[in-house]
Amino acid sequence: MNAYKAHLLNSLTLLIMGGWGYFSTNAPSALVPVLIGVVLLSISQGVKNENKAIAHVAVVVTLLGLVGIASKPLIAALNSDDLMKQIRVIAMTITSVIAMIFFVKSFIDAGKARRAREAANK
Repeated sequence: MNAYKAHLLNSLTLLIMGGWGYFSTNAPSALVPVLIGVVLLSISQGVKNENKAIAHVAVVVTLLGLVGIASKPLIAALNSDDLMKQIRVIAMTITSVIAMIFFVKSFIDAGKARRAREAANK
């Protein structure tokens, strides 16, 4: 898996799980992951093309979404008796963490490649 695939997985998971949560509970707060998923999906072509600026925007949006999901919603879901709610929130949290890991790895790899090119040009 690479950063683009992890990003796409996360975007679709946020859209699907957030939509599922909204339609099963009618809670307006369930639309937040849907909105984040739409934003992430709309910039996915830039992530695929390894556009540095867009990748950084994707990281910031993913991180904000992760912080938002992993705080109150995750705690509330884990304290809930609603298994489907737990599955939705845990799935969104896991895919966001995976996306963050692959983004960081791709930034580290790009930095190493840049330093190697600079060393070769000296």
